[in-house]
Amino acid sequence: MFKNYLKIAWRNLAKNKGYSAINIGGLALGIAVTIIIGLWVQSELSYDNHFENKDKIAIVFQSQTFNGNTGTGPAIPRPLEKALRTDYGSSFKYLIMSSWTNKVYLKYKETSLYKSGNYMQRDAPELLNLEIIKGEKDGLREINSIMLSESIADALFGSEDPIGKVVKVRNQDDLVVSSVYKDIPLNTTFNDTYYIIPWEQYLASREWVRNSEDEWGNNSFQMFVQVADNVDMDKVSTTIKDVKKTLNEDTAAFNPQLFLFPMKDWYLRNSFKNGKNDGGGRIKYVWLFAIIGAFVLLLACINFMNLSTARSEKRAKEVGIRKSIGSQKGQLIYQFLSESFLVVVLAFLVSLLIILISLNGFNDLAKKEILFPWSNVNFWLISLAFILFTTLLAGSYPALYLSSFKPIDVLKGTFKTGKHAGLPRKILVVVQFTVSVAFIIGTVIVMQQINYAKNRPVGYDKEGLVQIPTYSQDFEGKYDLMRNEFLNSGAVIEMSASSSPTTQIWSNRSGFTWDGKPEGFQEDLAYTEVTYEYAKSINLKIIEGRDFAREFATDSNAVLINQTAVKYLGLTNPVGKFLRDDSDEDPNPPLKIIGVVEDMITQSPYEPVKQGVYVFDKHGNSSYYNLKLNPKQSASKNLVTIEKVFKEHFPDIPFQYDFVDAEYGEKFASEERIGTLSGVFTGLAILISCLGLFGLTSFVAEQRTKEIGVRKVLGATIFNVWNMLSKDFLKLVIISCFIAIPIAYYVMNGWLDAYPYRVALKWWIFVLAILGALLVTLLTVSFQAIKAAKANPVKSLRTE
Repeated sequence: MFKNYLKIAWRNLAKNKGYSAINIGGLALGIAVTIIIGLWVQSELSYDNHFENKDKIAIVFQSQTFNGNTGTGPAIPRPLEKALRTDYGSSFKYLIMSSWTNKVYLKYKETSLYKSGNYMQRDAPELLNLEIIKGEKDGLREINSIMLSESIADALFGSEDPIGKVVKVRNQDDLVVSSVYKDIPLNTTFNDTYYIIPWEQYLASREWVRNSEDEWGNNSFQMFVQVADNVDMDKVSTTIKDVKKTLNEDTAAFNPQLFLFPMKDWYLRNSFKNGKNDGGGRIKYVWLFAIIGAFVLLLACINFMNLSTARSEKRAKEVGIRKSIGSQKGQLIYQFLSESFLVVVLAFLVSLLIILISLNGFNDLAKKEILFPWSNVNFWLISLAFILFTTLLAGSYPALYLSSFKPIDVLKGTFKTGKHAGLPRKILVVVQFTVSVAFIIGTVIVMQQINYAKNRPVGYDKEGLVQIPTYSQDFEGKYDLMRNEFLNSGAVIEMSASSSPTTQIWSNRSGFTWDGKPEGFQEDLAYTEVTYEYAKSINLKIIEGRDFAREFATDSNAVLINQTAVKYLGLTNPVGKFLRDDSDEDPNPPLKIIGVVEDMITQSPYEPVKQGVYVFDKHGNSSYYNLKLNPKQSASKNLVTIEKVFKEHFPDIPFQYDFVDAEYGEKFASEERIGTLSGVFTGLAILISCLGLFGLTSFVAEQRTKEIGVRKVLGATIFNVWNMLSKDFLKLVIISCFIAIPIAYYVMNGWLDAYPYRVALKWWIFVLAILGALLVTLLTVSFQAIKAAKANPVKSLRTE
């Protein structure tokens, strides 16, 4: 019998090809979008699941308060390790000091790479759950060893066995490969850890690190821990809270508070305000897309229900005949449910095809490596549950409603659907367009916020500005030589060096005094060491005073400050005044303020500019060369020339460079991906809604065929007929707009509150959304309305 039901269902679908295509296509599109969003959400929620002891792993965080403003982050001082091992060692299974993840030069024979990794203590392979392919798990035992990821080992050694081979690091340290581990997955915090070098090597190769053993104020390190198996992480976090403040009086004034920040929150809930985790972060995007996915599926199901119920009313005579020849109510219910089941299954199969076609493109857009879960039993169980649920949802109304008809009324022609029969469909259309209009408003505001930050003045000229990293002792003492060489090549019009990249702040300092400093003032300054021509090379505008100049020998003890720093330090007429750096035991010469520069964005473009000082680099501590390319030549030609000059002086170092405008663009990458994905899904949601509207318009026009014919015979114009068929739908969309606007305003205003530098919500955004929704509705409805209005009235009056 079920086979017979499916056969009838198939014939009904084949008979109404247009209706079937809209119904199946709309539902398939909704299912596909929802599954893709679901896979993205699952990928986000499973971040760092690669690590077996994720719930036991944490990073030590520190909060410090400067003048009532509390900042929080993972930077900690080196002496903290000894304090925790000595007094709280039993609370931890592993306690691992680590450098920041930095790129270094790796060289074997003629092959050179520039890859990121960490210097870490011996237990790092255990904490990171590294899968060793070759060599030993205890690969950091020897000071001159190095552990490499599989991809780096293959790139460096090819078919050779890497174990025991010597790799030159930073063109300075000869390290022996002790282990090769499987690449850490992309969906983890440590995905860019391509090498691990013993912590002892970090100490041996860098004097400043060795000297930091007792420097509680030098927060230049990070510490990863895994708490003991029988220990509660929250209790340990509470216990170590005041360790730094108790052991060091010099930093106690900043009220340092230590705590363990668990790995499960690193990626999704890493937002802190006033020293407290407010639960925000990337999780807001996960919720956003989960809601979008749910609503897109809802829109598709609404379409399915609307079209199913609308078409089912035309089958009243069929029901009457079936009941008159003995069909039971249960049989009719099964018939309608089987038809609904067939449509949902077909839509699901089509959705799988859509997903397979679009998944690679989605991965590129979302910067993911999502695979279709063919072997995931839970996915198929959820899919089956969805198919059954949607079948019941869309098929129950026609099944129960039509199966209850009295056959005599239907066959006599006295059956009426009632004036309120279409009310449920109208409500569903309102819901559809409420969601669609809200999506339109949200997407416009997201893109506006991104563009608002993008158009914010950066304070310098990033066009044609290139950065070359100088992470090797080979660069020491060669700055002036390289500057002359690059300038003489004709490819560069200006050059400088700096201790931080132009787009970031790598160092924050306190311990400064100045005339007029308020009692108890706790300064926190972004600190960058630069060479002569720094401002000129990046076209940083001098507001007051002058730039560093070679003709002034005293500029080695000079400093530039930005506009925000002038206000922050409370200075009037700052040029000529002095900053004294008392952070070291041996007092440094006072720094004379020779100029004030325009604020430049070095951190998030969504945040206020931080107060900064630019100190002359007299010790050669630069990390980057900053090169301004010759604008009269193409960038590619300039780079070829620059590489040639570079290789003449550094033949053993790979030529690496970054365009500053590209680096700056990365600051918007996450928001832009979210905005683009939101735009795509909004467009699909509108398309799904329009498909449903198109189908309903077609149904209404078909239902009123005779009425249209009569009206045309009586003199109605095409416009009259179009107006008659369109106005009801336009009313529904207008109602949707008035419901969507306050909802969208409330949600998006809350979203924007997370950004100190934010766009204002303008009235025209909401007007634009209304006009857009009305225009889309008119275009969708007009096709069928005009088609019906232009039909021959003679044929219309003959129709049954």
